[in-house]
Amino acid sequence: MTIKIYTVAEMVAVEKAADAAGLAYAQMMETAGRRVADAVQQRHDVAERSVLVLVGPGNNGGDGLVAGRYLAEAGAVVAFYLVKPRDVADDENLARVEEMGLEVLLADYDQRFRVLRHRLRVTDIIIDALLGTGVTRPIEGQLATIMEQVGAAIAEKRRAAAPSQPPLLSVAAPPAVPDDAPAWDEERPRQPIIVAVDCPSGMNCDSGALDPLAVSADLTVTFAGPKRGHFRFPGAAACGELVVADIDIDPQLPAVSGVALELATADLARALLPARPPDGHKGTFGTALIAAGSIRYWGAPALAARGAFRGGAGMVTLAVPQRLRPALAGQFPEATYPAVTDTDTLGVATANLLLGSLSRYGALLVGPGLGEAASFMTALLDGLRSTADGGILADDVTAPPLIVDADGLNLLAQMPGWPTRLPPNTILTPHPGEMARLVGRPLSAVRDEERVELARECAAAWGHVVLLKGAYTVVAAPPDSVSGDGRATLLPFANPLLAVGGSGDVLGGVIVGLLAQGVKPYEAAVLGGYLHGAAGQLAADYWGNAGLLASELADWVSHVRRALV
Repeated sequence: MTIKIYTVAEMVAVEKAADAAGLAYAQMMETAGRRVADAVQQRHDVAERSVLVLVGPGNNGGDGLVAGRYLAEAGAVVAFYLVKPRDVADDENLARVEEMGLEVLLADYDQRFRVLRHRLRVTDIIIDALLGTGVTRPIEGQLATIMEQVGAAIAEKRRAAAPSQPPLLSVAAPPAVPDDAPAWDEERPRQPIIVAVDCPSGMNCDSGALDPLAVSADLTVTFAGPKRGHFRFPGAAACGELVVADIDIDPQLPAVSGVALELATADLARALLPARPPDGHKGTFGTALIAAGSIRYWGAPALAARGAFRGGAGMVTLAVPQRLRPALAGQFPEATYPAVTDTDTLGVATANLLLGSLSRYGALLVGPGLGEAASFMTALLDGLRSTADGGILADDVTAPPLIVDADGLNLLAQMPGWPTRLPPNTILTPHPGEMARLVGRPLSAVRDEERVELARECAAAWGHVVLLKGAYTVVAAPPDSVSGDGRATLLPFANPLLAVGGSGDVLGGVIVGLLAQGVKPYEAAVLGGYLHGAAGQLAADYWGNAGLLASELADWVSHVRRALV
């Protein structure tokens, strides 16, 4: 199933279209609330636990009423705190809550919010259903006061639940490794679990901006698909675990299918994995050619090669300067090494050598650790064009799919008209600094831009696949005659464990390995990015959030492939 990522306006249009197609708003609300309750019950035993639902005045509050009702049916002790009165004659969900005899509290009757403060002190689970996705204004008035009370109560309970220093402390004892403790520890005060309905109240669901009064959630359950703000900081950090709830909207509705941005999921990655026939041999799974390395950067070629092998390539060829070859061959005997004559940095001689043997390779990666190899880059790109286009590549030889990374991107940025010098649908994998050089703007300006739109605009302008690296990497394709507007896919990973030198080299290697196996450029960028990001997630379960080496990251890619199949 394809999961779209919506702007607020797109989500409003989708809900309107679903209603017009026969899925009433009331039914969507019922399903949404039930999904919130399901998500809570999957993670926590709610029987006899105290639940407080904070009910706002709009549809988000309605979702909260439904969720609370289902949690009460599951055995939770549920109370509802209404910011504004709701007319029971017109509000079926409030009427059903009252029919069940559940406690409903009104802020208008709560002098100095004493009842709210008391409830917060004894509550195990807080359902934040105050404000929905359409809120853009600062939080003011009575709602601001309520949210101040909520934030203060949560902070107080978490301080009380924090472990205290023992009376006897062994100064040299190693730290204890957390065990699989139950969700509720009866030996100390309970920390409240915060569950946000659609988004944490006070988050702008387009920009990710957070109101100062916003309360960070442990779990956010969003409906139909994530919103862009869920993947933009600081809001992204306030969502906790993000869960997408299906509320039965038809994915074939034009309002849904027309949304360009998709979420990379395990199901999508599984569908994109190239076949591994049992009678296959190393030639079946392709040969990746990697032109990389310089006297200053010895490790980048090995990291890229490791990524290519772990991504499934049958063979990897490393075109590296002559002085690097003995050390790399000893470290990486699985690869092959063409007889490059350039000593410290790749040059024209290496470019001509590779151009003469391109028919042997299924894909080409250029850039990791390349250094100041401008003459190599110029000669290679000129040669990749056929003689009909003014190049030296024979007309009966097709250039393999190309990915340009790292120093290759920096060299491109120095070439006038560089996008037209690349084969169509070349994959470009810039981090923000490299992107700034490619677009000719300050890094600060690039960091302030909306990443999805920046990647899409560049892919359209350049005619190539753009993988913009960083927290929540974006892959964008240029428009084509079939899909019209260029596709874009967001990878759901923001992991500081991946912030280590060489991580990008591994990613480039994984992608070129997939290209060598016959995966098309856009799909290879999406799948490679997913394998790389998911490898970091798996590794984090073992390493935590720091200390992973890039070479170790490549090894985790194989674990992700195994998990997918």
